Amino acid sequence: MINKILDKVGSGGVWLAALSCTACFPALGSLASALGLGFLSHFEGIAVNTLLPLFAALALLVNSYNWYQHKHMVRGILSVIGPIAVLLTLYPLWQYDWSTYLFYFGITWMVFMSVLDIVKPVKEPVCKI
Repeated sequence: MINKILDKVGSGGVWLAALSCTACFPALGSLASALGLGFLSHFEGIAVNTLLPLFAALALLVNSYNWYQHKHMVRGILSVIGPIAVLLTLYPLWQYDWSTYLFYFGITWMVFMSVLDIVKPVKEPVCKI
């Protein structure tokens, strides 16, 4: 149960931190303004440099642990793709123009996998004798 909560905190934290960076991610900046979250742009430096990698790393660690715990290969790979894409975008791939699209894909994929974990959770392996 705590793993599911930490996964949702990681995904939500990445979204909140990304919404605060209007210059880095223009589409999310306009979404933040439409939602009345324009005040988050004052915390842009802290959000992008500290919170975004922290929440992405949290989501990656929790999803990796869940992958190890459940031993479900496909679901495990799909669950770590989003945080890895976000972290790759923030560090080695930031200089490329297409990295923004990779970032959008990563955060969208994290939310998709979080919703999938709620709707269709991974079943415990059953040993048939």
